[in-house]
Amino acid sequence: MTIHSLSPDILSAFEGAVGRSGLTTDAAGMAKYLGDWAGDYRGGALAVLRPGSAAEVQALMRLCSELGLGVIPQGGNTGLVSGAIDTNCAGLVVVSLERLNAIRRIDPDNFTLQADAGCVLQTMKDASEAEDCLFPLALGAQGSCQIGGNAATNAGGVNVLRYGMARDLILGLEVVLADGELWNGFSGLRKNNSGYDLKQLFIGSEGTLGIITGVEVKLFPKPAQVETAYLGLSSFEAAMTLFNRARRACSDLISAFEIIGAECVELARLIEPGMTAPVTAPAQALIELSSGPTIDLNGILAGFLADAMEEGLVTNAVLATSGAQAKSFWAIREKLVEGQAKRGYHVRTDLSVRISDIPALIERARRFVAIEHPGWIALAYGHAGDGNIHFNVLPPLSLGATEARARGIAVTAGLYDIAVDLGGSISAEHGIGRSRRREFWDALSPTHRRMVTALKTALDPKGLVNPGCLLPSTETFS
Repeated sequence: MTIHSLSPDILSAFEGAVGRSGLTTDAAGMAKYLGDWAGDYRGGALAVLRPGSAAEVQALMRLCSELGLGVIPQGGNTGLVSGAIDTNCAGLVVVSLERLNAIRRIDPDNFTLQADAGCVLQTMKDASEAEDCLFPLALGAQGSCQIGGNAATNAGGVNVLRYGMARDLILGLEVVLADGELWNGFSGLRKNNSGYDLKQLFIGSEGTLGIITGVEVKLFPKPAQVETAYLGLSSFEAAMTLFNRARRACSDLISAFEIIGAECVELARLIEPGMTAPVTAPAQALIELSSGPTIDLNGILAGFLADAMEEGLVTNAVLATSGAQAKSFWAIREKLVEGQAKRGYHVRTDLSVRISDIPALIERARRFVAIEHPGWIALAYGHAGDGNIHFNVLPPLSLGATEARARGIAVTAGLYDIAVDLGGSISAEHGIGRSRRREFWDALSPTHRRMVTALKTALDPKGLVNPGCLLPSTETFS
């Protein structure tokens, strides 16, 4: 049943649960919760609810369960696949966790931090650093994304190579289930082999099984040294050969390895017009090493790069001599993403293949775009060290927005086919959301569908938690 409006009695009940300041129903007040930062998606909602505690989330879920009213959990709303926006305007309410934003506890002796789900990632990173610790999850959106959303989407970022995805950093969760019951999965333990690891059900579930209200994460000693270099290479094949050698020569000292096609730098200039890359080369790479104080980290990286340049594997290299210079290197990687959004609509992908298949993926994708969609501009960049490539495609500026989006469907499908043919995935870190739901579901085996359906039905039998995201509606499960 679709609810088209909320009666005064229902609104009064919601206000009683979250307070007057926690309920928004006017169009102007709801606007920022109903669109994504890239401008790709707009949706609707009957109301936006902003609980200030886990108890208030429980009260809201009990009310919604009684009413049969669907709920969209929303964190910082920095996602790229419409996971937190109801694009069908199907009569749902948004539950924003932004007021649930406290750091509950930091334990530097045990290297753990416990926070509300609405705590901004950068706030957690700053608090960890103040205790001489590191929380290594690092994303371009870390100044606005929230840790609950990071958990719900199993966020990746630039440090996956060394520290893993969000699920590798999470020790425990606190979750409000679809019926309003609270599950407390905190323990602070790194080893706890007692039955099912229930937190893993909610990590990466994209808010379809319950609403995460608290997260407990691992911290690490803050690195005493960080060395960063910006490299020029003749090809992406050379870049991945270099990575393979660096992985063996530098081992777990590598915290990040990013590749950037030369064509991407122009996009960064849309945000900072004076920006220039430290090197000129068809393929460019960022490598970062970090360690404690007793290792000659600069010597290790400089020596490795000198050998690579002598062999002709690296054509040019600039080793950062200060934190500010290193930050300027990373700004190219960050601003090129913002530049694409500023330019307008573009095909955005988040492909994952085996590390050794990255050159083939990029070569085949570039050839596909050149032959099948002449005039479109292919961009290749990504985390590479973990097999994740963002192969995006810009439509010609002369093409109208409506036609560009229509043609973009075929571009996207072709790129997905290439990744799948290489044994890869259409979603390395962005998730499925609503925009990739059909491709995801169609690719699942009958056994996989049965298990997913059983899990969703067991934890959310009424199908009220983020309906339409990740999975088809309960009526269309097949």
